[in-house]
Amino acid sequence: MHPAPSVIVFTTLSGLGFGLLFFLGLGLPNVTGWVAFTFFVIGFGLSVAGLLASTFHLGRPERAIKAFTQWRSSWLSREGWCAVAALILMGLYAIGAIFFDQRWGLLGFVGALFSILTVFTTSMIYTQLKSIPRWNMNLTPAMFLSFSLAGGALLAGQTALALISLLIAALVQILYWRQGDQALARSGTNIGTATGLGDRGSVRAFEPPHTGTNYLLREFVHVVGRKHAEKLRIIAFSLGFFIPVVLLIMPVNSVATKHFLAAVAVLSHLAGVATSRWLFFAQAEHVVGIYYGKR
Repeated sequence: MHPAPSVIVFTTLSGLGFGLLFFLGLGLPNVTGWVAFTFFVIGFGLSVAGLLASTFHLGRPERAIKAFTQWRSSWLSREGWCAVAALILMGLYAIGAIFFDQRWGLLGFVGALFSILTVFTTSMIYTQLKSIPRWNMNLTPAMFLSFSLAGGALLAGQTALALISLLIAALVQILYWRQGDQALARSGTNIGTATGLGDRGSVRAFEPPHTGTNYLLREFVHVVGRKHAEKLRIIAFSLGFFIPVVLLIMPVNSVATKHFLAAVAVLSHLAGVATSRWLFFAQAEHVVGIYYGKR
């Protein structure tokens, strides 16, 4: 069993896309005309592609519009509203930059704010889940936001900001892995609490609830070997942070070479974040796994 590709694509691409839109809204880089068109196409393309990928994970995609009605209580609904607001505002801002050579500063700032709020609301969909201790901690939104800002700075060509953001994101990633590995144990959840029989003494599973699979096992119970996870973490960290930083600080004189290295850095970061996202879902350790004897 493996995490659904749609949620990995969604969280990876949308985070990168809205990160780029955030910097564009702040005028970084300060571009107009066809150059601005290229940047906005990339930003909107990644953001929309990520959002579309998320609909494939819904049981009834045709009912996705109903999610917008629950904004008072649902982070998924808030994510939808923030995404729509960000795309509309940044679309209007893009029109000014592309067709009128104008930077409508206030509009761009508000659009940038909603862009980064979209990433935050996405992270809170997972952070709020107390049934998954590895997600239910402050480092989850910190990771989503730092990844988005690092990727956005890379795509926006802001080398200095990208270096700082990559180093911060790398630190957050290490802290997240370290704290997350102990999250389930610290939660105090065990088979006794999972079955409600803990007050009667030590509880152990005599047999699994059933021999087949079901929705809970497919969606929430993934088992990743420790050695396998460690190798993937090294790959994720190397591709996502180490290689991009090395490529950005390499001394080069040719503009073409500089642009090529920047492109490689972006692709490497994208691959690293995608690997990290796979681990994020695969190592979720939903407490229901205890009931099924998978923890």
